[in-house]
Amino acid sequence: MTGMTSSARPLLNRRLAEFGTTIFAEMSALALSTGSINLGQGFPDTDGPEEVREAAVRALREGRGNQYPPGPGVPELRTAIAAHQERRYGLVHDPDTEVLVTAGATEAIAAALLALVEPGDEVVAFEPYYDSYAACIAMAGGTRVPVTLRPHEGSFRLDLDELRAAVTDRTRLLLINTPHNPTGTVLTREELTAIAELAVERDLLVVTDEVYEHLVFDAAEHLPLATFPGMRERTVTIGSAGKTFSFTGWKVGWITATPALVSAVRSAKQFLTYVSAGPFQYAIAEALRLPDSYFDGFRTDLRRKRDLLGDGLRAAGFEVYQPKGTYFITTDIKPFGEKDAYTFCRALPERCGVVAIPNSVFYDDPDAGRSQVRFTFCKKDDVLQEAADRLQRLAA
Repeated sequence: MTGMTSSARPLLNRRLAEFGTTIFAEMSALALSTGSINLGQGFPDTDGPEEVREAAVRALREGRGNQYPPGPGVPELRTAIAAHQERRYGLVHDPDTEVLVTAGATEAIAAALLALVEPGDEVVAFEPYYDSYAACIAMAGGTRVPVTLRPHEGSFRLDLDELRAAVTDRTRLLLINTPHNPTGTVLTREELTAIAELAVERDLLVVTDEVYEHLVFDAAEHLPLATFPGMRERTVTIGSAGKTFSFTGWKVGWITATPALVSAVRSAKQFLTYVSAGPFQYAIAEALRLPDSYFDGFRTDLRRKRDLLGDGLRAAGFEVYQPKGTYFITTDIKPFGEKDAYTFCRALPERCGVVAIPNSVFYDDPDAGRSQVRFTFCKKDDVLQEAADRLQRLAA
């Protein structure tokens, strides 16, 4: 029959069967259908610096990047990425052999895991985790081993003993995310030192997702894991322009690593997008050379937005876990007498005209995050204030 298959086997690869539609697509569609304020998906509602946007326009008009750019990325961007890593962190990279441009950080994660993980390998990752982590580990045939960040004194903390216990003889790779989405945790020097020592002792590879490197607040400090003893030669560091310059639709990400690691990741990446974002690569090369005042101002503005929304959430009755990085706030709904974040988030648009994300979808053990809800604060002040005002209905 037309449209039927001759086999009872499911069409979708079994490795992906558990994932389905992402929670972001589901909740964004709900926001659209109900006319709600979308504080679920983490994208800004204003563009980044005008001079960066104009740099993209200039590249388009001058014909730079309109055809396939070089596979590793345009030389100007690779040079700018290397200069950024050296200026900020003292990490010296050869732009020709130790930098690879990707279609956003999501492709960088996929390419790294597909390149470095084989069926049967275990990958240790913090939960709650960005949703692509689990899917990419599955596509690579690996087994994910979660280590849970748990609430402690108003924020989420890593249990180093639990991390050490998670590593076995089958562990191939640690997948680290700091600043951490969705909890806003920024790993401390002591925690990173312990992770580095564990990786060296057990001879593990590390993929570290640092896309929120410029969004750390208060007394927190972003410290790349590759700067720690023994880590330069075993770490794939992932960065992104989207979160730093508020041009998430451009999808410009990158990795920095040793030539051997870059070569391995490039071998997988070339069969994913091959290349992407040609003119935007030239613009991001200019963006990375912006003065420190841009990065400082961006961070200060986001910290103020964090406090604006955080105060509104507390006033509405949420328990708020204060993030030290990213642009997300995780809350707990137990003060409302409710326990199921997914049910709560499905009903929230009708109750308040606001959309948020249930953290339970970011856990292997949904019970660990059953009552947690994530909001984003990378929105205009008036949008955040309106959302806070609407959420006051919960307090009533």
